[in-house]
Amino acid sequence: MVPKQMKAVIFEQYGDADVLKYTDFRVPTPERGEALVKVHAVSLNGYDLMARAGRYKPNKGKFPHILGGDFGGELVALGPQTVCDLPMGTRVTSWWILPCGSCEQCMAGHHNRCASDYRYLGAHEHGAYAQYVKLPANHLIPLPDTVTFEQAAAFPNAFGTAWHMLIDRGNVRAGETVLVNSASSGVSMAAIQICKLAGAYVYTTSSTDWKLERAKDLGADEVINYTNVDFVDEILKRTKKRGVDLVVEHVGGDFLEKSIRCLTRGGRVVTVGGTKSYDCKVPVNYIFHKELQIIGSNSATKHNLEVMMPLLGAGKLKTVIDRVFPLQEAADAHRYLESGKQFGKVVLRVNH
Repeated sequence: MVPKQMKAVIFEQYGDADVLKYTDFRVPTPERGEALVKVHAVSLNGYDLMARAGRYKPNKGKFPHILGGDFGGELVALGPQTVCDLPMGTRVTSWWILPCGSCEQCMAGHHNRCASDYRYLGAHEHGAYAQYVKLPANHLIPLPDTVTFEQAAAFPNAFGTAWHMLIDRGNVRAGETVLVNSASSGVSMAAIQICKLAGAYVYTTSSTDWKLERAKDLGADEVINYTNVDFVDEILKRTKKRGVDLVVEHVGGDFLEKSIRCLTRGGRVVTVGGTKSYDCKVPVNYIFHKELQIIGSNSATKHNLEVMMPLLGAGKLKTVIDRVFPLQEAADAHRYLESGKQFGKVVLRVNH
């Protein structure tokens, strides 16, 4: 029996973590084509912080709003005339992107490039910082028995983004050398593992030695503390001035320029964001002289997640969870993530 009211974390204005409020909220009603999921865990993503702060305007600027795009839960209801192959009670996670489905890009199968109405669950529509969330039924992905709700919540955004960057866009190959920037981010932790599965040799960077030790545990071959050395100089030194074949970049700012300088001739940078800054200077002489490629990558496809789910279930890919907070402490979880002290995903546990 689905209740009419639920507990949720909402915010009614942009600001710091104090704007998040744990309160009663109506349970969403699934419409045609939609499913209702009982949420047991939801993870924090960088775009949660940006949406809350007003760096971009979620839900078309309408309040109150509920964040949260990555979750683990169970299917409990379907909207009218909704077809779904999954039985009630199936343990699920989801593809978090909400494309229009009918534009040129969507019709070509590139839903992550939707040109008409590209949205995220939790950013542009109410998300899963709540006991229940509704979303398109055909976005649901069943979980293997070995995957917990917390692991499921830590999986989609980080691993989907990394897989799309490396496999679909970056075309990483066995024997290549890869530099993964900012080892402690969810995308980077996933990228290290995916590179190793593909047979690549991995360098990674971070600002602290303890985070680099954790990166080694994930499979990184060599690590660089960029607070002690310039990582460009270090990469060129360790590769005997050759550089690396591929750089995984999502920091932005001066990291993009430095990443370009780390590349060998014919190398490529795959960029998926700018958590530090969207303003970057690009040395064009490096690009044309060395015939480099700067490749954009945007989020992930549902197929990316479906391909990886058996690998997650078999333990060949592992989510990294730094800390779990109860849902009612979402504001504290945001402050913790903003402090940069974590290595791995920050997750909210949702009790019923």
